[in-house]
Amino acid sequence: MTILEICCYGVDCAVTAQRAGADRIELCAAPKEGGITPSFGMLQQARERVSIPVHPIVRPRGGDFCYGEAEFDAIKSDVTLIREMGFPGVVIGLLDQDGHIDRARMQQLMALTGDMAVTFHRAFDLCHSPKRAYQELTDLGIARILTSGQQQSAENGIALLRELNQLPEGPIVMAGAGVRLSNLQKFLDCGIREVHSSASRLLSSSMRYRKAGVSMCSDSETEEFSRYSVDGDMVEAMQALIQMNGARVA
Repeated sequence: MTILEICCYGVDCAVTAQRAGADRIELCAAPKEGGITPSFGMLQQARERVSIPVHPIVRPRGGDFCYGEAEFDAIKSDVTLIREMGFPGVVIGLLDQDGHIDRARMQQLMALTGDMAVTFHRAFDLCHSPKRAYQELTDLGIARILTSGQQQSAENGIALLRELNQLPEGPIVMAGAGVRLSNLQKFLDCGIREVHSSASRLLSSSMRYRKAGVSMCSDSETEEFSRYSVDGDMVEAMQALIQMNGARVA
């Protein structure tokens, strides 16, 4: 049966996703950055309020995945904290200046993860050679790779996803980036074992008073009185489609 992972940018979203039937949560902060490490408080709340597996992302900033020494030290500290808090998995990814897997640093991180399942995130989609990267991640003992098939959306990258998924051994290929109810069947049809979706909708702020002319963001186009939230109905519908396909195969 295909696993449905939901990307959540807050604990309330994670609780909604759990109630709607998600199998696993990727916990992040800062959706406009593409996801960075959640705060200690968010991690604590997730441990207390969510019973399905939660895999926090460890990413110190937005942008690329080639990190300086101070950033790498922060990554190591966060991985250690997440392991000590008892999370079953963690999501990480490092590249070197030439767009290859930063093997030396990844080996250090793998030594810190203990029994946690490690997902290599969409840094994979910026790497120079996906097949070389896949083999290197296999050698490192990575559990799964979150990837769009090196395209802007997983639907556009489905050919590479299918090719990697058919390799005889190695990490699970988890399709992510633009995976929705409307295209989920395509990934099920080509045998993808895990899918990753934000399953989100835009939620308006509960604030009645809204100060005009002042923004907390340098991007003046940013709408600060709305935010993305998990759509429980969409999660439920996606899981229902997965279950229906599983029953049909059985």
